Amino acid sequence: MDCMNKLKNNKEYLEFRKERSQMLLSRRNQMLLEFSFWNEPQPRAGPNIYELRTYKLKPGTMIEWGNNWARAIKYGQENQEAVGGFFSQIGELYVVHHLWAYKDLQSPEETRNAAWRKRGWDENVYYTVPLVRHMESRIMIPSKISPLQ
Repeated sequence: MDCMNKLKNNKEYLEFRKERSQMLLSRRNQMLLEFSFWNEPQPRAGPNIYELRTYKLKPGTMIEWGNNWARAIKYGQENQEAVGGFFSQIGELYVVHHLWAYKDLQSPEETRNAAWRKRGWDENVYYTVPLVRHMESRIMIPSKISPLQ
């Protein structure tokens, strides 16, 4: 709230908002919290590409999802691919985001194939798939100023 109050009186910011509003067709906001069992995102040397996986869950299933992923996260950690895991607190609820770092576009497939060969991964997938209503994957390339390179 302190930040919002300061921005209300910032002339440059108000001018920026005015200009920006003429360029936007739509906007959607979401406030996220990180899962306690996941690594906190740390700056990374590159080059990397990032995959943002978004899962829209059935209402009432967040705790079950989190419990299963707390066990499953160890399967994708051989090369420290897991960057962060977050869930929505404000905005569209029951939305989970997983952020993964890879050296190239072939690495995600190799990482997933390796996870399937590990005992226990299939069980975690079995319990989480019925909780999902919709999945989406996006590839992101970091900008020069991003601490995640």
